[in-house]
Amino acid sequence: MITEAKLLLREPITLFWSAAFPVILLIVMGLASSATQADLGGLRLIDTYQPILIAFAATAFAVQGMPTALATYRERRILRRLATTPVGPARVLAAQLTANLALILTATAAIITTGHLAFHVPLPGNGLAFLLALMLTATAMLSLGLLVAALAPSGRAAGAIGAVLFFPMMFFAGLWIPKATMPHVLRQISDFTPLGAAVQALQDSTTGQWPAPVALAMLTAYAIIFAAAAAKFFRWQ
Repeated sequence: MITEAKLLLREPITLFWSAAFPVILLIVMGLASSATQADLGGLRLIDTYQPILIAFAATAFAVQGMPTALATYRERRILRRLATTPVGPARVLAAQLTANLALILTATAAIITTGHLAFHVPLPGNGLAFLLALMLTATAMLSLGLLVAALAPSGRAAGAIGAVLFFPMMFFAGLWIPKATMPHVLRQISDFTPLGAAVQALQDSTTGQWPAPVALAMLTAYAIIFAAAAAKFFRWQ
């Protein structure tokens, strides 16, 4: 894991896009609007965007960064060579998952800390529910990332597939149009997408509520489906 973590830390573009950019965007949102808005359910813009940016960070690490690394390892036959050593390729997968989960948790902590200290965004009102929602979000996205790595023929293809998935998922998460201001049909569709369910669960727990069962069920289902598909289609060479 330590080796994989060091390799990840040597990717400045990935770290900026996945960890620094969400914090910068949060600061921009905080400076842009400090008043509550009726169309956002009485919340400020930054209150609405904090869970969206947590989902952004999780998806960027899991669906864009990790699949590219794993597909590149397979393309260069690194996984094949590891299969003949005591290390084994499965440990590389475990190290990648662990390192990316650690980075997702670190980015989340940075977003929450910046929002609270700089703009008085309340800390999660239901800490246990927030942690559950965050772990389910991370698990679902990491599972999707493994599926992308399983299907992509090369590192470049994995990056392209990750980008194609990233933008529509972030749309339904509310990055461009907050869910509260979406038309009714789009909100309904959003509730059944991975990041739409994730943002709803994170937002509910931030305000002190227990997330809606349907949101938790959707995240769990996506995590299981993506993980099962990744296990079925993953190739070591």
